[in-house]
Amino acid sequence: MEEALTSGQGSKSTPNGDGKYLTFTLAGEEYGISILKVKEIIRLMMITMVPRTPGYVKGVINLRGKVIPVVDLRLKFEMPAMDYTERTCIIVVEIRKDAASILIGIVVDAVSEVLNIKAGDIEETPDFGNRLQTDFVLGMAKAAEGIKILLDIERVLQAGKLENMNMAA
Repeated sequence: MEEALTSGQGSKSTPNGDGKYLTFTLAGEEYGISILKVKEIIRLMMITMVPRTPGYVKGVINLRGKVIPVVDLRLKFEMPAMDYTERTCIIVVEIRKDAASILIGIVVDAVSEVLNIKAGDIEETPDFGNRLQTDFVLGMAKAAEGIKILLDIERVLQAGKLENMNMAA
C-alpha cells in the first residue's frame, strides 16, 4: 500500500481529469479520495476523547508527537455506528485552512485500493433536488465492480468546524 501511496504523489487528481484515488468502504459502499490528500494509513489506535465535541469527532491521537483530531466518517455521514474491526483503520489526510495545512484522521471501515480513474469514467453527481446537500461529492466513478463515490475531503471535513479541535490539540 505504501508503494501505491508514494507513486500517487506526482499525479493530478480532479473530477475533470485522470487521477489516483484511495478507495475505502463505509457501510458496504465504496468511496474514494484524491491520493494527493492522503498522508498515511494507520491501524486503529487509542483515541483520546475530547469533551464537548460533536458525536462524529472521536477525539485525538498522538501520531509521532503530533496531536491529530479524528473523525468517524460513518457518523459524519449520519450512518449507523459500527463496532470497529481489525480492518477498521484511520486515513490521515491533509486539508488546507487559509495558508496552513491541517492533518485530520478519518476512521473508515476498510481501505480497499488505489485506483487510477480516467476522466471519461467520472460522471457528475446526480441531482437529488435542492433538499439534499451533495456539494462534498466530486463525482461518481464507474468501475467494473460498481460505482465509487468520489469525495472532496476538504468539504466533507469543513476545516473551519474542526479548527477548534486543532487549536485544542
